[in-house]
Amino acid sequence: MDSIFLLPLLLHAEMAGQEIHPVSQPAYEGEAPSGGLGTQSDPPTEPVDPDIIDGRERPGYNEELPDPVTQDNPGAVRAPPPQAFPTDQIPIPDRWRLIQNLGLVTEDPLDPYNQNTYKGDRPICVNSPEERERREAARNAAEIAGTEPPYGSARCITPSFLGLEEGKWFFVLNAISDTVYEPRSFPIPVGVQTTEDADRLDVFGNDFSTVLSQTFIAGFALLKGSTAYKPPDVEYRVTLAYNINYVDVPERRVLHVEPSKPSHRTDQFLGVQEAFFDYHIRNTSDRYDFDSFRIGIQPFQADFRGFLFNDNQLGFRLFGTRDNNRFQYNLGAFWRLEKDTNSGLNAVLQTPRDDFVFLANVYRQDFLIPALTSQVTVVYNINREGDDLQIDDNGFPVRPALLGTLRGRDYDVVYLGYNADGRIGRINVTASAYWALGEDRNNFFTDRPADINAQFYAAELSYDRDWMRFRLSGAYASGDSDPFDDSETGFDAIFENPVFAGADTSYWIRQTLPFAGGGRVISVNGRNGLLNSLRSSKEQGQSNFNNPGLMLVGAGADFDISPELRVSTNANHLWFEDTTVLETLRVEGSIPRDIGWDLSASAIWRPKATQNIVARLSAAALVSGDGFRDIYDNLGDSDTYFSVLANVTLSY
Repeated sequence: MDSIFLLPLLLHAEMAGQEIHPVSQPAYEGEAPSGGLGTQSDPPTEPVDPDIIDGRERPGYNEELPDPVTQDNPGAVRAPPPQAFPTDQIPIPDRWRLIQNLGLVTEDPLDPYNQNTYKGDRPICVNSPEERERREAARNAAEIAGTEPPYGSARCITPSFLGLEEGKWFFVLNAISDTVYEPRSFPIPVGVQTTEDADRLDVFGNDFSTVLSQTFIAGFALLKGSTAYKPPDVEYRVTLAYNINYVDVPERRVLHVEPSKPSHRTDQFLGVQEAFFDYHIRNTSDRYDFDSFRIGIQPFQADFRGFLFNDNQLGFRLFGTRDNNRFQYNLGAFWRLEKDTNSGLNAVLQTPRDDFVFLANVYRQDFLIPALTSQVTVVYNINREGDDLQIDDNGFPVRPALLGTLRGRDYDVVYLGYNADGRIGRINVTASAYWALGEDRNNFFTDRPADINAQFYAAELSYDRDWMRFRLSGAYASGDSDPFDDSETGFDAIFENPVFAGADTSYWIRQTLPFAGGGRVISVNGRNGLLNSLRSSKEQGQSNFNNPGLMLVGAGADFDISPELRVSTNANHLWFEDTTVLETLRVEGSIPRDIGWDLSASAIWRPKATQNIVARLSAAALVSGDGFRDIYDNLGDSDTYFSVLANVTLSY
């Protein structure tokens, strides 16, 4: 018996003058004690109840041991002792190829889902001549013996003269096919010298046109390092894009400056969209915070939604993270490349533009409140193309823009921005604010220098409820209220490509509307753009801070019908922020601000719930307001314009 139970009894016996002897433990359950307070003549005790009381087993109960396990294994050999194994390391295939040698995986180069060397799932085989000879000999011996060859195949994907260390380099191949079919309608000016129909005397003729575009993208990357859990040490990447497009419009001098050219066109172009070297300088923590630099043609997006600068350009970038990736930074300098006119791809064989972008931004997670990532951005755009005369591939002048005095411009502009992305409680939040400050050396209205002072704000709030997301969008870009003063207050970006308010499903964002009657080969807005910047071209033109600005209020919803199917709807109302610039260029007394309603819907289908096959069908309509109808008086007096987008993307 434990001493804790004996102590009170001994104290009581000592006080009474009695002698107490400890009771011996029973030999087995139910047996009476052999002496002391009990005798063998006492009746047997009741069996101990093994039930659990308050989550504890009853003390004193020992469960019976299970029956012994016996094996009938004739000829079995006892396992060798540890001393029988060699102490040095035994060469086995690397951990990526081990599962294949065990027969668990059979690689298929055409399978992008399972383990695939061409998708960077395993290192490429790069052996020295001696190693290749040894492996080849082992493989031949295995073939003679009729057994599986050790170490996998002796053949190597990459020649050894590249100096790549075995087991540390990965190869990644990406291939994309992007097919677009887009029937649409928009105001199309009637040709000055000639027209497809001699009866067309209006400023705007028939509005229907068709676009068919096919783009093939091939990307190749060579990386060093265990990239599954830390940044790569070295990366070489090249991405080529080949585009062939066909356009058919009802008027001449829309696709080409020469009126003798037909009103349809087939064009093709090969562009270099990525060609960079990325070097991992160092890790700054045991959680793989790092510093790296990247030089060459590379993608960069200045903010979360692509409002200011979202492009693939030639540049140098220093970037990294701190505090377990909660803090990120970018320091970059870009020298803008010329773009192909009809495809929008980088034209690397042409001399780069005299247009430079210097930027710095920092990201901080959980700032200003938890679950919100804040970003502060400073961008400096230097443009020295005032003496540059640039004609696009279709024969139209793009620099300088054919507006006002038709003279070239140099400008310096600094963008100060704050961007946020995250959530506040159940509400998802994305917001951007930019302030543009600088100097235009030659205002095309006055031929005098002018100060740049313009603002931009955008926000999108969304609420998730089960399989539905509901969105509210708002945007404001300041316009210029007095084009003849020495201040330009219309906001313009460097190269926008926004994912906002319906993105390219939206009619206004997707289509380019010509500004006929106030400028030659000038567009009110740019394709895949939001701003009313009055530029000759988003890809090849200069930023213009003499513009009418924009106001947008919208609502939308996304419905995940199934893991494979998403349906989205969007409705935006748009206005010009100030129409003074339009009135001055059109020599018109009054132009209303109302642009109209932009209504769109889309369906995205992903078979097998992957991104390898994505099909999208969308439709959009612009129900024009008073301001739009004032600018675009058209044949037939149509008030509604439409676009349909059918897109299939195949990825490997």
